[in-house]
Amino acid sequence: MKFLAIENEVPNADWSDAQTILRQEAEHVYELYSKGIVREIYFTEKHEAVLILEANSSDEIRQILADFPLVRHRLIRFDLKELTPYTGFERLFGSQSETLHM
Repeated sequence: MKFLAIENEVPNADWSDAQTILRQEAEHVYELYSKGIVREIYFTEKHEAVLILEANSSDEIRQILADFPLVRHRLIRFDLKELTPYTGFERLFGSQSETLHM
């Protein structure tokens, strides 16, 4: 299953030890990327992290995200969305029972 996780900063978080924690975060993300769990990662224009992840369940993803150093230090949290295949093309070709011919 694929998931979209969008970072949100925790209000009034203490970023005093940020350099150490940010390095730990980068190492952690690299490890997850190497294992194929983090498939893609981006920053928004506001420097919020956006991740595409793969796992067997939303519970598994929540556990993975809870282990991020910035989450453990209560500096950020993630909004999580499960991604499912797009089925909107069916509207172009009638009922679901019709076969798409190309």
